[in-house]
Amino acid sequence: MTPDHGQAAPYESRNHEADGRQAVDVTPNDQAGQEDPAYAHTDEPTLQAHPAPDDRPTEGLTLHSIISQRDDGASLSNVITRVSTDRYGNTYPEGGLQAWLVVLGSWMGLFGSLGLVNTIGTFQTYVSTHQLAGYSDGTVGWIFGVYACLTFFCGVQIGPVFDAKGPRFLVVGGSILIIVSMVCLPFCTQYWHFMLVLGIVIGIGTSMIFTPAIAAVGHYFYQRRGEATGIAATGGSFGGVAFPLILEALFPRIGFAWATRVIVLLCLLTLGCACILIRSRLPSKPASRQNILPDVRIFRDPIFALTTAGVFLIEWGLFVPITYISSYALVQGFPTSFSYQILAILNVGSIFGRWLPGYFADFLGRFNTMILTILGCLLSCACFWLPAENSKAMLIVYALTFGFFSGSNISLTPVCVGQLCKTENYGRYYATAYTVVSFGTLTGIPIAGEILSRCGGQYWGLITFVVACYFGGLLAFTVAKLVKVGWNRPWVVF
Repeated sequence: MTPDHGQAAPYESRNHEADGRQAVDVTPNDQAGQEDPAYAHTDEPTLQAHPAPDDRPTEGLTLHSIISQRDDGASLSNVITRVSTDRYGNTYPEGGLQAWLVVLGSWMGLFGSLGLVNTIGTFQTYVSTHQLAGYSDGTVGWIFGVYACLTFFCGVQIGPVFDAKGPRFLVVGGSILIIVSMVCLPFCTQYWHFMLVLGIVIGIGTSMIFTPAIAAVGHYFYQRRGEATGIAATGGSFGGVAFPLILEALFPRIGFAWATRVIVLLCLLTLGCACILIRSRLPSKPASRQNILPDVRIFRDPIFALTTAGVFLIEWGLFVPITYISSYALVQGFPTSFSYQILAILNVGSIFGRWLPGYFADFLGRFNTMILTILGCLLSCACFWLPAENSKAMLIVYALTFGFFSGSNISLTPVCVGQLCKTENYGRYYATAYTVVSFGTLTGIPIAGEILSRCGGQYWGLITFVVACYFGGLLAFTVAKLVKVGWNRPWVVF
């Protein structure tokens, strides 16, 4: 497969037959006279959301008049349904019951999977002071680095399989792996136990849910993709709030084993709903070399390569605060209960950070919004976390601001990638990008742990590493946008 986001596909090749399209059929010609005069037209009008560069897919809304009739021929309703159409002829419902049920299913799936990823700080703090107390921060960090890495790395196959076969068996398989691993986690006592269960198996299971949950939303939304993806991504933030608070309350009362089993019940409920609700609109395609195997030739596109580099750099730094903020609070002398609560506070900020930037990105520009939020992450780490030390108020302010700005690191990055390709290749592009990004998540946490050890337990080096990562990501996204729209058009909506 060669890069194809610059080539228009014939409209006939995109005649979707899935249920998401059934509610937006154009009114037959013999009913044209029954339309409301206010919406009568000869050509379907397109309402531009904003001016777009010439080589960018058209983002428009097409009005369709849907008329239901009784047996005697009388009109029962005359409803105007809005759908968006891109340059390639693909149409998107932009709402409706099925579309929002998919968003709900993705929210549930990310609550039970990505919510655990957002809780790695709690697990890291507990196991590094109990079962793995004899190991260094850098060594323990490899467990969570492998966990975060596999969450994205396995997308090299999961994305293309989603494109070809849909999300159902991927989500079911991932749910089984997560539930089984969490059941086994209380029995872990050795380093390799945690690496296998918490690092490898849960990481693979999370990837099998994460990629389809994000990509499926893109099949139903185009103009509102940022908002819809952001809403779905808040599921991981809500999980990141609930799980640390539950574990903090239950660890001293019923112990590690039974506290973990309570988490299993929540995961069983949410992931079960995800298995039922997540679905794609495209009909299944036969498995073949072209639609299963990844194609790295898409990196020939400099905009996609720069975007991937930007995502790599911000994800390189993203999981460091999530992993070490609880340990940081303990080192500064705060109570153990607060060290767990600060991670929940960070995820509270992330709830709004995954939804609001996505909402504004749909009319301010996805890359523009991404650049602003990366700048916010950089400034919050440099201005609040670095000088915080034992100031409780400043640490809380940092957790809320970084949580807000970093929320887009999960919700907006797939939208930015999806803006560079056709919908039927969305899973492939997204998975290929995150396969590269996974190496950043693999090494970011252990590198930060090693920096912490080399600095004698002082966190200034670790924080500086995070700031440098976000500075590099800011440069990469800015250059990617300017290459796309032109160096003399820095303020264009993109």
